[in-house]
Amino acid sequence: MKLLISIVNTQEAYAAVAGGTDILDIKNPLEGALGANFPHVIRAVRQQTPKEMPISVALGDAPNKPGTTALAALGAACCNVEFIKVGLYGTRTTDQAITLLKAVCRAVRDYSPETKIIAAAYADAHIIGAFPTLKAPMVAAQAGADGCMLDTAGKNGETLFTHMNDENLNDFICQCRDKGLISALAGSLGKSDIPRIAALGPDILGFRGAACDGDRVNGTVKASLVRTLKALVSGPGDCQV
Repeated sequence: MKLLISIVNTQEAYAAVAGGTDILDIKNPLEGALGANFPHVIRAVRQQTPKEMPISVALGDAPNKPGTTALAALGAACCNVEFIKVGLYGTRTTDQAITLLKAVCRAVRDYSPETKIIAAAYADAHIIGAFPTLKAPMVAAQAGADGCMLDTAGKNGETLFTHMNDENLNDFICQCRDKGLISALAGSLGKSDIPRIAALGPDILGFRGAACDGDRVNGTVKASLVRTLKALVSGPGDCQV
């Protein structure tokens, strides 16, 4: 299980790398759960961190606008990153979600075939009206994406476990494995959640708030907190049958 730490600038990138993160995830919390950061920030982080450090970029909580989202995805790919995450926020139907993701995949792979596309679904989709959570691996696979992630749109003290139980999460992870997708879990998680998630065995586990010396918006990622999270992250579990 890989540790992903969401950062907003080069200072936080240095801290996350020093703390031992496996993946740097560049986002902008001021613009939502998967808020997109600025191209100059992404380029600076890429230029000032080790070449072997994988970098993920959030495209935002995407509306149902395939052209707009595809163009944003191409911009992210031009920043030389390894992962691009797109939130299935504005899509409502299977056809809409597949169309959006296919547009993103084509835009990115025409420029950078090795960059991986991650479809991000929301555990609280039933509240915000986003694409149904447990259908996300299916549409990701059909669209040709490389992975699927769960996060929460609401950042009001609720967590991934507020909206999904272990059976739901195991279903999500096993769907990803069956379809050959990378699986990732996030959503206002704390270090005490790591043993429970490790038993489920996702490929990637993401944090921001728990790595900050404050909340996810106003706090700053600290190396010591990342180091604690890294120490607690254990190997993948098995699908429950």
